[in-house]
Amino acid sequence: MEAETLALAQEIDFSMWGLFARATVTVKLVMLMLVGASIWSWGIIIQKMINYRLARREADAFDRAFWSGNPLDALFDQIGAEPPGQAARIFSAGMTEWRRSHRSDGGLIPGAQARIDRSMDVAISKETEGLQSGLSVLATVGSTAPFVGLFGTVWGIMTAFIEIAEQQNTNLAVVAPGIAEALMATGLGLLAAIPAVIFYNKLSADSDRIIGGYEAFADEFATILSRQLDS
Repeated sequence: MEAETLALAQEIDFSMWGLFARATVTVKLVMLMLVGASIWSWGIIIQKMINYRLARREADAFDRAFWSGNPLDALFDQIGAEPPGQAARIFSAGMTEWRRSHRSDGGLIPGAQARIDRSMDVAISKETEGLQSGLSVLATVGSTAPFVGLFGTVWGIMTAFIEIAEQQNTNLAVVAPGIAEALMATGLGLLAAIPAVIFYNKLSADSDRIIGGYEAFADEFATILSRQLDS
């Protein structure tokens, strides 16, 4: 009897596709949802890593141009009011308000410093929103995927016990496939959640460093403009 059970168990396809094909509709939907969430997460991860690398490269290039000693007006005329880079857009926002704060006679409209600071703060907020877009998806996948997988596991095990009760048979050939299908859902949940959590933490730290660089630049630029206002 034991040899017959082992022979039946060996005939069962325990590959991932075989387990998916035998799963119930509910467990299949859970598995497809987790696979889709994993693909979505990896797409965001790759996109953000590329975007952050480009943002750091652009910020370094702009810092070199800003601190090169050339007049700020000349730099602003060179990059324009709508430059492609994030750091350049923050600079452009400040310079645009700086020029708007001059009257036709060359004097400054009162409150220029506050308006310049506010303009750069708004620009930083826009860049922050762009840098951090998509990170909430990673956080959601990382926190919910294990529970979604656990739901699939619970449903699969419940279905397996129902099948055992209907067949009045508890041998390995009956129990193993249902348990394997159920545990596969948990595995897919962890497979989706673990990279999402790891890269969410990494990308959040990278984003904070980039945004911190923008804020530091805005403070330095505001200090330079305040000296010109005082003089």
